[in-house]
Amino acid sequence: MRRLRKAWLAPLLAALTVAAPLPATAAEGGRDAGSIGSIVLTEQASRRILVLPADQDAWNAREFTWSWAPSAAGGLGDLVSAWTNPDEAKLTERDGRRYLMTTASGGFAAVVPYPEGTGAYWAADVGGSNNPHSIELLPDGNVAVAASTGGWLRVYTASQGPRSTHYAEYPLVGGHGAVWDDQAEVLWALGTHELVALRVGGTPAEPVLTPERVYQLPSKGGHDLQPVPGEPRQLWVTTESEVLRFDKGTGRFSKHYRGARSISDEHVKSVTTNPQTGQVLTVSPQEGHLCTWCSDTVDLDLPHGDLTLHGAWIYKARWWND
Repeated sequence: MRRLRKAWLAPLLAALTVAAPLPATAAEGGRDAGSIGSIVLTEQASRRILVLPADQDAWNAREFTWSWAPSAAGGLGDLVSAWTNPDEAKLTERDGRRYLMTTASGGFAAVVPYPEGTGAYWAADVGGSNNPHSIELLPDGNVAVAASTGGWLRVYTASQGPRSTHYAEYPLVGGHGAVWDDQAEVLWALGTHELVALRVGGTPAEPVLTPERVYQLPSKGGHDLQPVPGEPRQLWVTTESEVLRFDKGTGRFSKHYRGARSISDEHVKSVTTNPQTGQVLTVSPQEGHLCTWCSDTVDLDLPHGDLTLHGAWIYKARWWND
């Protein structure tokens, strides 16, 4: 398979040490990051969220346009110990402000102002034994978190305060993905065996989760769940063995989509589509890597290509539509 490359794992981890976050629009060397698109990485060697232009020269030079990790100076000192193995990074907007939505396997979950990177709209330690894997900010101000080892999808009452730990829970074996659907007004949640559309009822202070539709996955090990820009009926779904498209209207999973032959692969950790160009970005574990679930390379399709950050421990990568 094309993604099983040998990793360059010499003592390059030191090169991943990043300085203080740079302004989100100030790429070093005079590059306009917005003109070619940017990518966000959950980089587990340096335990940081990194943003950089989708350009190999920038990756070679480590021209990060933004970097972030929780800190005492940023107002999250009490949660730093939960920040191990960052495993999710998504961008969202609420009331004219942008936020990084992020989780880490050590139990960390937060919605952080971007590009300021200080404080949090909401943050919590949801328990390292639960292994949170994805997060979504809901229209009512609450926050959904999916946890794989915990086996649940929770909606935390973030609308009630930035450190609220009250929640409603839906049991979901291998919880890995959470995506809000503006059109249907449901929360999609992905687990090991199923994709669920949850109706969020009750009140913001006392949410109630009701499964409205449940779809069995055609292959086991649901991992990543993402919308497809410009195709509101479609969701990306990855499993242990393939990358699928799901049609919300028909309730069917499909292996037949443009670029499927090169996009679909085993153990794809993340998949996103660039809304401007339609290019698809995926990450899969790399053969021989010290981190068995990581890679130093992201794959591109439509058109085909790749980008390598030598020595990196990349778990997920997404287009960063800043």
